Amino acid sequence: MRDNICKVWMVTREYEGLAGVGGIKDVCRYLSEALHNKGVKVKVFLPRYGFINPEDHGFKNIGPSLIVDMNYASEERREQVSFWKNCLYGVDIVMVESQRFSEKFGVYTYTEYEERLDPGKKKGEGHFDYFATNVLLEKAVLAYAAHSGQTPDCIHCHDGHTALIPPLMRELEGYRYFFKNTGALVTIHNAGIGYHQDVLDLPFAKAITGLPWKVIYSSLLNGSFDPFLACSPYSCMNTVSENYAKELQETDLDALTGWLGHALKERGIVLKGITNGIDPSAYDPKRPEELGLPKAFDPMTGDLDGKREARSLLYSLIREKKADGIQIIGELATDFKRPLLTSIGRLTQQKGIDQLCDALTILATKEPEFQCVILGTGEHHIEERLKAMAQVSNLKGKLCVLLGYSDKIGNLVYASGDFFLIPSLYEPCGLTDFIAQLLGNIPIVRKTGGLVKVRDCFNGFSYEEHTPHALCNTIIKAISFFKSRPDMLQEIRQNAIFEIYENYTWDKVADKYLELYKESLRFKLF
Repeated sequence: MRDNICKVWMVTREYEGLAGVGGIKDVCRYLSEALHNKGVKVKVFLPRYGFINPEDHGFKNIGPSLIVDMNYASEERREQVSFWKNCLYGVDIVMVESQRFSEKFGVYTYTEYEERLDPGKKKGEGHFDYFATNVLLEKAVLAYAAHSGQTPDCIHCHDGHTALIPPLMRELEGYRYFFKNTGALVTIHNAGIGYHQDVLDLPFAKAITGLPWKVIYSSLLNGSFDPFLACSPYSCMNTVSENYAKELQETDLDALTGWLGHALKERGIVLKGITNGIDPSAYDPKRPEELGLPKAFDPMTGDLDGKREARSLLYSLIREKKADGIQIIGELATDFKRPLLTSIGRLTQQKGIDQLCDALTILATKEPEFQCVILGTGEHHIEERLKAMAQVSNLKGKLCVLLGYSDKIGNLVYASGDFFLIPSLYEPCGLTDFIAQLLGNIPIVRKTGGLVKVRDCFNGFSYEEHTPHALCNTIIKAISFFKSRPDMLQEIRQNAIFEIYENYTWDKVADKYLELYKESLRFKLF
């Protein structure tokens, strides 16, 4: 096996600073930069969406204009692509230009603007041509390589959106020998049903990918052509935490994926796990101006005056209903003696927000001395329930719901909070717990997936049962520490930050990925 990995290409639908809606954007950027710092030449490919003006970001159109086969089952057809390029923090970024990409103003779903133009494209619904969008990106990257004569040591494919690159480069005759010395790694960021990028129309899958029928039929999961199964014979595969990999292949939680993990296990595929990292300097409260915070503070030393200032500013924004266009429902009394519970993320059942709603209702009767701020957007029925809860008598003045998101308000909520709630049904990795810890906000998590890195009473609080009562009881325990053991809470804050620097910086995570890149070379054709 080759000792050194010199060139890595990443293929992704998201990249922090350009396009993104979830944790993939952070992984792609900060892993790329960490690899660059270790001397690896990294090139990242992503679509040029309609909301990106490439020239505003310093990109130049480098051409060439290439033709990519994009057949439908009843129609032979082609699409044209070209390329924009820039170097950001040592990483070469290539954006793929095409009409299919440029007409999209959301990464994965339609926007309000698109619905106004075409009422059939409902805001929040996934792109109807999601599979063709993915295939075009995948084929464009391979065409770029063939035209330029460049091949990397490994192509790192992020999630189901890019997972067909390994079978395409091994099964299509034009690429089979060209990529003979290139390995492939596919990272599963979320294996939940709806995240596989699978397609039920098998003739369509066959026509647009150009893959042999044997690959199509051998890659079926619950009757659908699944990119994760399709890539498995040709690439190394990992998930974004060790525990999530174990859950997928050894527990009944795999039912939430349509039994993908067990299907891979039956084929002899062992999923590796690498917990995502974080760049602590990006969330350093000692540099408040970079985070939009009013005053510096340092959770490691116990200097938390800046947290009080952040909370004071949050109170003002809520009172004045001014929060970067975010809809504010409910109110909070200015009260620094009560613990502030916080939550930031998608308001969905997967994130456990339905359980949180029930837990807050119970908490209001058992331990009424608290406040809670919830920031995010998500499932309509959960949004409506939270709106109603903020107005009921026993939660009025204690619960404020901020529907929407901005980095500025997000940082303010992280910095203001005493405790950060993550009651997920399942969680592949978890990034918000890291951010909260770095800003002195102690996480309260359900012990699942990547959240097992939060250990009860060491660097946060945790519980096992996915029930409102289990969550409520853990919150009550944390509040008791707040009231009677502030020294213990300070020790938890220090442990959390030390643990991040010791195990979860991108520099350390990049070393683990370099080992997987080397292992991916075992899947070469020769």
